[in-house]
Amino acid sequence: MTGIVIAIDGPAGTGKSTVSREVARRLGLAYFDTGATYRVATVCCLREGVDFKNHADVTAMIETMNVELILDPGNPRVTLEGQDVSSMIRSDTVALSVSQVSTNLDARAALGRFQREVIAGEVAGGFSDGAGVVVEGRDITTVIAPDADVRILMTADEEVRVARRAGDGADAATVREAVLGRDKKDATVVNFQTAADGVVTLDTTDMTIDEAVNAVIALAHEAQA
Repeated sequence: MTGIVIAIDGPAGTGKSTVSREVARRLGLAYFDTGATYRVATVCCLREGVDFKNHADVTAMIETMNVELILDPGNPRVTLEGQDVSSMIRSDTVALSVSQVSTNLDARAALGRFQREVIAGEVAGGFSDGAGVVVEGRDITTVIAPDADVRILMTADEEVRVARRAGDGADAATVREAVLGRDKKDATVVNFQTAADGVVTLDTTDMTIDEAVNAVIALAHEAQA
C-alpha cells in the first residue's frame, strides 16, 4: 500500500473499531479512531469544568488542548497534556457525555480540522511511513475524507450491536444508552446510517471479524490495483 486512505463509518457496535485496527495491522497502515478525539475533548472539558452548553468555550478548549495520538494499530494510545488517557476516554462517564461535544457543530468543525491534519500527516509519512491510514468514525466517508480511496459504511442489527458492546458483566442499561443514545443524538448532526454515493455498505450482522476484515482488505487491493 502507498498513501492509501481507507475510511470506515458506522454506528457503535458494528465492529468497525476491531475491523479497522486489524485491517491496519495486516496492511501495515496507521489506525486512526476519530471517535477518540471527541472522547479526549470530553475528558479535557470535564477536567477543566467547561460547561458543555457553552459551545464557544468547548470549541476554544478543543483548539488549545495538548493532545497526541499514537496511531499504532497494535497499541493505539491518546495522551492529554503528556498523560496517557487511553483507558480514561473509554469510561462510562465519558461515553455518556461525549455527545455533548459531538453534537456541537463548532466543536465538530474544530475536531474535523484536526482530523484532516492527522490524515494528511499519515499519507505524507507518520507511523506508516506514508503507506497510509485506516480512519474510522461517523462522518469520515462524507465530511472528513470524502476522497478516500476506499469508503465503507459498516452496519449491523441494533440488538447485535448492543450485545457486542455489553460483553460480560457490563450494565445492560448503561450500554444500551451509551450505544443507542449516542447514535440518536449524533444522528441529528451527521448521517452515518445511510451510505452516500460511492460508499460501500458492509453489513456485519452475520459476519465474523475475520470475514469483515477480509472484505475490507479486498476493497483496498481493488482500489490500488
